[in-house]
Amino acid sequence: MTDLVWTFLTAGALVVGLLAGAGIARARHRAAAQPPAGPTISVLLQRLVFSSHNAIVILNQFGDVVQHNRRAEELGVVRNRRVDGLTKKAAELAKETGEPVEIELRPQERSFGRGPEAVRGEIRPLGDGFLAVDAADESEAVRLEATRRDFVANVSHELKTPVGAMALLAEAVLDAADDPQAVRRFTTKILHEATRLGTLVTELIALSRLQGAERLPELNAVDVDAVIRDALGRAKLAAENTGIDIATDGDTALLVEGDRTLLVTALANLLENAVAYSQPGSPVSISRRRVGDFVEISVTDRGIGIPEEEQQRVFERFYRLDKARSRATGGTGLGLAIVKHVAANHGGEVKLWSRPGTGSTFTLRIPAHPNSNGVNSTGGKQ
Repeated sequence: MTDLVWTFLTAGALVVGLLAGAGIARARHRAAAQPPAGPTISVLLQRLVFSSHNAIVILNQFGDVVQHNRRAEELGVVRNRRVDGLTKKAAELAKETGEPVEIELRPQERSFGRGPEAVRGEIRPLGDGFLAVDAADESEAVRLEATRRDFVANVSHELKTPVGAMALLAEAVLDAADDPQAVRRFTTKILHEATRLGTLVTELIALSRLQGAERLPELNAVDVDAVIRDALGRAKLAAENTGIDIATDGDTALLVEGDRTLLVTALANLLENAVAYSQPGSPVSISRRRVGDFVEISVTDRGIGIPEEEQQRVFERFYRLDKARSRATGGTGLGLAIVKHVAANHGGEVKLWSRPGTGSTFTLRIPAHPNSNGVNSTGGKQ
């Protein structure tokens, strides 16, 4: 009896095991047959195309657009579901040769605003007559290259001017060797041109450092009152020569996060610029205050003023509002460009208010140091 019971139990266990194994197998089969959870690869690829910063276009064997993203329309590669003429010709060449073809477009201005200045890309064969267009907005690179060319051309011109003048003056000295007064007059001019050349080279080096050629110094707590005193010392001679009195407000004990040498250079450039473009005897003033998380240092003059359409251009390298006045004062056209880069490298900015015939106010805004407890813009203590 015991053996019979044991036999039934063993057989039952075997049947249960077989049924369980069959159930597991069926479950695995069903799981394999079901699609995986989440988006498919094709959906993810489509999302990638639509979210791309580049213009992506798929063309069929007839050159028709079968798929494109919004960026392709923004960059002017596709209009009314058709590619532009240059892209179409390049696509035909890529299809014939089976090799990628580079394209460069200059889209027209759009009705709702300016389009990109340059679009560059590549057309690649995908097989079976299909092609992919991958293009990007290269306007910024084109603009930087144009700026670089202009900078090199301007530097060459600006360096040639004093060097050529010194050569001519040296010849004049040789020809007037027997005339002491003429020699003195020509050598004075040579000294003036040499000083101008030295200033130009110094400011070019400073601008190169500010634009990343060298690592900027570490920023520390800088006393604003000390910066103003140092800048006044540098501008004192130019102000005295023109009979201009530079007025200042009282000390504030404000601190900024910055590099003292660079800040003194920037403020001195603003002061020298105010003096150069003011009439002899007219006032120039400096004021300082804290506004929120920034310290503002303003230089105000009663000079010739700047027309609104030229107020952004004055910060360009070598740009001069009054070329005749700049030549007379020995200006290089780099002073305000240096101020702009100093402010930017400190995480600040330089603002300009001006009106022709009234004067100008340049305001240097620099982040305040966390420990600054000076007077705020309303005259109270922080």
